[in-house]
Amino acid sequence: PDVIIEAQFDDNDAEHGQDHLQDTLTDDIKKLSLDTSEKVKAVGIGGIYKTKQDDGPKLNDPRLLPDTSLQRTAKVVCILEKKHSRAATGFIKLLADKNSELFKRCAMFSPVDHRVPRVYVSLADCPPDFVTRPEDYSNMLFICRIVDWKEDSNFATGQLAKSLGQAGEIEPETEGILMEYGVDFSDFPPGALECLPQNLPWVISQEEMARRRDLR
Repeated sequence: PDVIIEAQFDDNDAEHGQDHLQDTLTDDIKKLSLDTSEKVKAVGIGGIYKTKQDDGPKLNDPRLLPDTSLQRTAKVVCILEKKHSRAATGFIKLLADKNSELFKRCAMFSPVDHRVPRVYVSLADCPPDFVTRPEDYSNMLFICRIVDWKEDSNFATGQLAKSLGQAGEIEPETEGILMEYGVDFSDFPPGALECLPQNLPWVISQEEMARRRDLR
């Protein structure tokens, strides 16, 4: 039904009348009709050609491409384990829009690691004089823990854990890295210290040395 056939005939055909015209149209339709068994794909220079009625793969069908040309995609359906500690080292600053209602309640935490999103933190967690003297804390490192990140917000929400000290100093920078990666650097409990040798200085005995492989 989507094929329009225009009959072309000369004066001789016209003399035969309507019957000959009908026969001509019938023959043309038969030529255009393809049996189901004859609907095959022909490979040419321009690509793959097929009839419109063929329901097989089309020219841009990815099933026709080799596996090496495909980019596999997937969708996250479940989080089995949260590997990140949700803690980050960074700086706090006031929000840019001073007339907004959010300016009176929150500050912006900018992590040093740019893979971590910026975080809204409550002004109650910030130092008392942060609003009046924000420049005093422009170079102060803080630890913030992300507690939530809503789908309709560009920024996460979190809580300031503690102030580490001035940026660029060894101890604050080291403590920040350890906290970000969840390393427990607190003092060992007494139970752990009791299993260590108490008679100091301690050295490996010759008997123990004889059983070991010397890798020094």
